[in-house]
Amino acid sequence: MNAVNPFPTPPAALRRPRTVERLVTGRPTSDGAGVKLTRVLTQGLQKRLDPFLMLDAFGSDRAEDYIAGFPDHPHRGFETVTYMIAGRMLHRDSAGHEGLLESGGVQWMSAGRGVIHSEIPQQQEGRMEGFQLWLNLPAKDKMSAPWYRDFAAAELPRFTTAAGVDVVVIAGESQGVQGAVSREVTAPLYLDLRLPAGAAFSQALPPGYNAFLYVYRGELTVGGTAVPVRTMAILGNEADSDGVVIEAAQGTAETRALLIAGQPLNEPIAQYGPFVMNTEQEIYQAVADYRAGRLGG
Repeated sequence: MNAVNPFPTPPAALRRPRTVERLVTGRPTSDGAGVKLTRVLTQGLQKRLDPFLMLDAFGSDRAEDYIAGFPDHPHRGFETVTYMIAGRMLHRDSAGHEGLLESGGVQWMSAGRGVIHSEIPQQQEGRMEGFQLWLNLPAKDKMSAPWYRDFAAAELPRFTTAAGVDVVVIAGESQGVQGAVSREVTAPLYLDLRLPAGAAFSQALPPGYNAFLYVYRGELTVGGTAVPVRTMAILGNEADSDGVVIEAAQGTAETRALLIAGQPLNEPIAQYGPFVMNTEQEIYQAVADYRAGRLGG
């Protein structure tokens, strides 16, 4: 945890809320053993949204879109945050850990120096929906010991504002509520927001932090810019900005969105698939370690 809270409770009215710099719709793709998903934060946005490397959104009522899951695969040098909106996913890894991620739950995994794991759906039908966010590790932590924790929905801190906005605080801090996870260097904020029609929500954000929203139900407005469903809004980094004000559209049952922000590392990024390091030489070493069976042992 930072000694100084980077996300203080916002005043009744923020002095200069951030505006939308760009809207991104993402691209349909598949990963694992053919799981269909939308890659919202792609490799081309990594510098702009440092320390975040990737955001995948998946959601389908068709079992054939997700049933094969993500068999054994390696990671090194970053963290994954998996948030299940609906469905059940079993995690196993090379360190002998196993956990069942269910609706509303989160798994936070730090791959560190390396882990091999699998994520397999535990259902034959019904809806599977959720997100996986990749968060970079600073150079000093890339070869740390792997770590992970599962949080059931009931374990995640949450609160409801006077306007009726339900907020799940996965990481960081919002309006005095500390999230499930904190990180000293990247200090990520990860909120899941459920807003009634016409409701507004304010969140303090340090001006140097990169931040974005992803709307997965309904529609939002930020600084006069409409953000439709299944769209990411990259928030501007105005030097004197102090936060963001989010307003749900009228006439919708509810709007749901992720608000994510973090302190950039400003370090070189070298990526080869599931390995994210700082130099090409470190990537060559990661591949060699994986091929020799030294990764995830």
